[in-house]
Amino acid sequence: MDLEGRLVVVTGGTGALGRAMVGALLEAGARCHVPFRSAAEAERFPFRGHAGVTMAEAGNLADEAGADAAFAAAGGLWASIHIAGGFAFGRLADAEAATLREQVDMNLMSCLLCCRAAVRAMTAGSGGGRIVNIAARPALEWRDGASKVAYAAAKAGVAALTAALAEEVVGQGIFVNAVAPSILDTPANRAAMPKADFSRWATVEDVARAILFLASPENRVVRGAVVPVYGAA
Repeated sequence: MDLEGRLVVVTGGTGALGRAMVGALLEAGARCHVPFRSAAEAERFPFRGHAGVTMAEAGNLADEAGADAAFAAAGGLWASIHIAGGFAFGRLADAEAATLREQVDMNLMSCLLCCRAAVRAMTAGSGGGRIVNIAARPALEWRDGASKVAYAAAKAGVAALTAALAEEVVGQGIFVNAVAPSILDTPANRAAMPKADFSRWATVEDVARAILFLASPENRVVRGAVVPVYGAA
């Protein structure tokens, strides 16, 4: 999957999946632009200073100014991969309204605004490109959203956004898809679920490779898809 010299924005690039994604993109020859919100995470980012990576503080991606800032340096954009999001566990009856709104903002609104910014950047250039969003298993299997209702609803929104936008922009040569991970094998998830069978979880490297194909020029036919990437979980 040759992305030599092509510019790719990766939101959430300093997280576990984001780091694996940036690594895969660099191996494929891409240039990566990584907006970040936390200076501490940016300092720990293993590709900071890499010749193929630019970074920029963008603020809150669920805010128009933050999302637009994330793409300010994205002239000639080929692909945009939207990993940024957040998770909250708990019963709906016990949740504060602020927590519910935060889940919608972090997972759906940020994705909407970044998709909008990506489409604008792609159509301002020669046109064409790839957008890959991150949904989740509860976006496809709603009963899996028990005790994470707001998260499930927001990620289901990401799935609907993906399919609708794919139809809207295909005429401009932009293919929009999403992946829907189950539990990912990350240090944080292992610490939270120490008795789980980690061998059944998808690795971030495997999920990054699936995204890489969807974001590459080799993807000439897949659009509007929400691809399960569950591993054996």
